[in-house]
Amino acid sequence: MQSRRGFLQTTGAMLAAGGILHAAPDWKKQVGLELFTVRDQLARDFEGTLARIAAIGYREVEPVDYNKLAPRAFRALLDKYKLTAPSTHAGATAGPDLEKELAGHQEMGFRYTEVRAARAGGGRAGAAARGPQQPRPPESEESVKRTAAQYNEYGRITKKFGMKILVHNHTQEFELLEGGKHTAYDILLRETDPALVAMQLDIGWASVAGQDIPAMFRRNPGRYELWHVKDAVGINGLDASLTPNQRRGKTRLVPVGQGEIDYRAIFALAGQAGLKHYCIEQDNAANSGDSVASAKTCYDGLLKVLG
Repeated sequence: MQSRRGFLQTTGAMLAAGGILHAAPDWKKQVGLELFTVRDQLARDFEGTLARIAAIGYREVEPVDYNKLAPRAFRALLDKYKLTAPSTHAGATAGPDLEKELAGHQEMGFRYTEVRAARAGGGRAGAAARGPQQPRPPESEESVKRTAAQYNEYGRITKKFGMKILVHNHTQEFELLEGGKHTAYDILLRETDPALVAMQLDIGWASVAGQDIPAMFRRNPGRYELWHVKDAVGINGLDASLTPNQRRGKTRLVPVGQGEIDYRAIFALAGQAGLKHYCIEQDNAANSGDSVASAKTCYDGLLKVLG
C-alpha cells in the first residue's frame, strides 16, 4: 500500500509533468456563435436575435458590429442575456484613437481583436469585410513578413489592454506564394509572436483548402487559441492537383455535423491545439430563410458530435 507521503509525491510529480489530473474543459458548455451567421436577423432586430441565440444555448458570441452601441451599452446587452464575447471581428482602427478604442474593447470583455490596416486589403474587420473573399494575386514572402511585423506591432499595443491580435484564415492563405515554396500561413505562424498574436483557425476553410488539421496542431502546438467551427461537403475526393481557392469552388458549406469534417477527432486534440474559445459559423445561413434556425441546427449538430 502506498504511503501518504508517497501518494503526495506521486501526485505532485503528475501535476508538474503537465497537469495529468487537470480536467479537460467541457466544450459543450461554452459554445460560441460568430454573429455573421445571423447577420440578416441582427439587421432586423439586434437585441431580439441575441435573445434567441442565448435561448438556443449559446454562451459566447463573436460580433462583427455593435449596432452603434457604446461599449458599456453593448456589454450590458450581453450581460442581460448571459453572453460573453471573448473575441471580435469588428476590430479597432489604427490611428490616434486606437488606444481609446481598445479601452472600449476591454470594457466589452474582448480578449482577442483585430486592428484594421494591420493587413491592407485583407482581414475580416467589420461587417463590410465579411462578404465572399476574393482570391488575391500571389504575395511575396517579404510582404507577408511585413504583415506579420504589423501584427506584432499592434499586438504590443493590445497587450496593454489584456488582448491579443487574432489572425483569421480563409482558403487563400494556403495558396503558394511567389516562388512556390511557402504559403502566407506558414510565414504568419513563423513570424508572429505567440505572446502577442493568436491564430484563429477557421477549420472549415482550412479543411476545404486541403489542410490536415491534426497535423497542423502537431506542427505548431498551442498556437490555435481560437477556432471557427464550420462544416462543408464536397471536400472528400477532390482532385489533389487543385489549388486551395479552386477547391473552395468545388465545395458547399452546410450546418455543423452535416458535412465531412471530423469534429469529434478535432476536439479531442483541443488541448494540443491550445484552444481557449471557439465559435460556430455558417456563412451561408442567411440564405436559408431563417438563419437563427440554422444556428440552432449547427448547435444541436455540434453537441451530437461532441457526445
